[in-house]
Amino acid sequence: MSAVRLAEERDEVIDIARRMTSDRLVVGTSGNVSVRSGDLVAVTPSGVDYDRLRPADIPLVDLSGEVVDGELKPTSELPMHLTAYTEHDAGAVVHTHSLHATALSLLRDEVPAVHYQLADYGGAVRVADYATFGTPELARSMSDALRGRTGCILRNHGTVTLGDTLTKAYNRARQLEWLCELWLTAAKLGDPALLPDAELAHCATLFAGYGQTPR
Repeated sequence: MSAVRLAEERDEVIDIARRMTSDRLVVGTSGNVSVRSGDLVAVTPSGVDYDRLRPADIPLVDLSGEVVDGELKPTSELPMHLTAYTEHDAGAVVHTHSLHATALSLLRDEVPAVHYQLADYGGAVRVADYATFGTPELARSMSDALRGRTGCILRNHGTVTLGDTLTKAYNRARQLEWLCELWLTAAKLGDPALLPDAELAHCATLFAGYGQTPR
């Protein structure tokens, strides 16, 4: 039955989409989530309340964007998701409209190095040039900002984070919002102290071996 294709991935997309709302990274049906399995991508549909989603409501598309399973239209930001898979080898993509990251995009061209956690993104997180939502131009702008990175901010729009799993991509979205809130909070009181590039590079090497070693 078509409704059970990639059932686990579809369930995970719904779970993360709902977490975006509860964690206040989106409002209403804004933002979108996807995860890749082979040559197929499970992605949130366009304009549907996340609390109402069922696994069968999650469209499956191929890497050219053609819907291969499901009756609902994929998110209007599908070009961004597909670009992340085809050009950046992502395993999962999370796109939020988080408040502090979007606010920072109005002021800066990258996230200042206020914390070593930026090393998890491969270095300074860039702000992509503005382009209209859902357009190939926005996908290209995002792709430029993602070079060598696992996340970026879209100017006047929101964030995009990548991971080899959906959980990792989502944790990066939450962490990126925290980093932006940290800088905005400190900048209200003065000129925040920043870490040098060499320290971020050193932390990046440490992150490569961080966590538990699989047995």
